[in-house]
Amino acid sequence: MAEAIGRAGARVVLVARTAGLLQRNAEQLQKDGVEAGWIAADLSDRAQVRDLAERAVAEFGPVDILVNSAGLNLRPPMNELTADDYDRTMAVNVDAPFLLGQALGPAMAARGWGRIINVASQQSVSAFGNSGVYGVSKAAVTGLTRSQSEAWAPHGVCCNSLVPGFVRTPLTEPTFAIPGRAEALAARTHAGRNGERPDFAGVAVWLASDASAFVTGQAIFVDGGLSVA
Repeated sequence: MAEAIGRAGARVVLVARTAGLLQRNAEQLQKDGVEAGWIAADLSDRAQVRDLAERAVAEFGPVDILVNSAGLNLRPPMNELTADDYDRTMAVNVDAPFLLGQALGPAMAARGWGRIINVASQQSVSAFGNSGVYGVSKAAVTGLTRSQSEAWAPHGVCCNSLVPGFVRTPLTEPTFAIPGRAEALAARTHAGRNGERPDFAGVAVWLASDASAFVTGQAIFVDGGLSVA
């Protein structure tokens, strides 16, 4: 999504915890013609989230497009879920998007244009695969999106959730490694396959552009029909 939005003309600022990986990804984007920078921050730390918002504006200028895609996926069995598991998950998956929205959304509204894209999950609407607190957090993400839209859409800031299906990423490789798991999930879709990262390029550019100016408060499912199968 970052690459696609960058190729469409946006200057991209990547955020994650690991400086080395951020630098390599930013340099790869730069080689591909994308103007890209990075800031290392732990989004489970509220102080770092606030500092991130301030640094992004100070170092790169006003933020017009915010994509909240960082996530923590701790899913022990529900009866083994601890308060610490709950707090850590909610801090990254819900609190960080809320705090970044609070820091950057009002300025977007004041300028009369902005886009907030929150990455949700199938667990936002359906409990499966031991949803636990991850499901709670992702349901909250769609609620947060609606609240942000209610507040800022009248001022030109469209706020939407993007809901992926089962997608092959480094985070999901352990699940893909379980014999038969990926095939079973693919069989549940209308498209007959699981998602790949390029599947989200077009919708990211659409949601980040004027083409989606009358789309706000929505949960956009990009899942090959998994949610309606």
